[in-house]
Amino acid sequence: MSNGDIFVGEVIGTAILILFGAGVCAAVTLRYSKARASGWVVIAFGWGFGVLAGAYTAAPLSGGQLNPAVTIGIAIDTGKWGKVWLYLLGQMVGAMLGALLAYLVYLAQFQANTRTGGTTEGTADEPVPTLGIFSTIPEIRNPVANLITEIIATISLVLPILAFGLTKGLGESGTTVLIVSLLVVGIGLSLGGPTGYAINPARDLGPRIVHTFLPIPNKGSSDWGYAWVPVIGPLIGGVLAGLIYKAAF
Repeated sequence: MSNGDIFVGEVIGTAILILFGAGVCAAVTLRYSKARASGWVVIAFGWGFGVLAGAYTAAPLSGGQLNPAVTIGIAIDTGKWGKVWLYLLGQMVGAMLGALLAYLVYLAQFQANTRTGGTTEGTADEPVPTLGIFSTIPEIRNPVANLITEIIATISLVLPILAFGLTKGLGESGTTVLIVSLLVVGIGLSLGGPTGYAINPARDLGPRIVHTFLPIPNKGSSDWGYAWVPVIGPLIGGVLAGLIYKAAF
């Protein structure tokens, strides 16, 4: 794979991933969305379908890694670090692009995020906090517990991905990406409750940067004090998954 193919593939694939993922969060969260309040199961499947679409699209160009934790886990397994920086750069650019595209899709809903829509009783609607559309927010803010959650959830993603490579039939049939997509849905349903399952540093950091600069009315804080957890946790998880795989398999 050429450097250009890797960069373009990771940008496009990660952008699609975040477009679907931030898009489903916007659909469930924002006022005046037809999918408002449709729930966690919808969010988990939306993110899974984002992985499906993004990884299949990027696979011919870059292999469709779309996640620095996955990239690092693969590098630990293979010992090939020369192009890791290129994967990570493409993933960050793609994550920011996908967040911007999701914002544009729901532009009217974001613009309606004001206090001006009075009810029949004359009280004003409260603005909807928007950071959770773009990045993760812990349900209980406990940095140690949150970090542990992200580490374990990321190991639960990266270790199976590495192990799937041992099953020759998955690669030959082209169903590996489908299985990984279902794995992401399962992680969301089973392990996503405490922190919102970032399990991907680019997925959280790129959209958080975009959220900081977007002109969303009453958007609330971008919560940079917590931002290190969904970056460091998945990176540690990716390293540990790679080491466990090398030791056990």
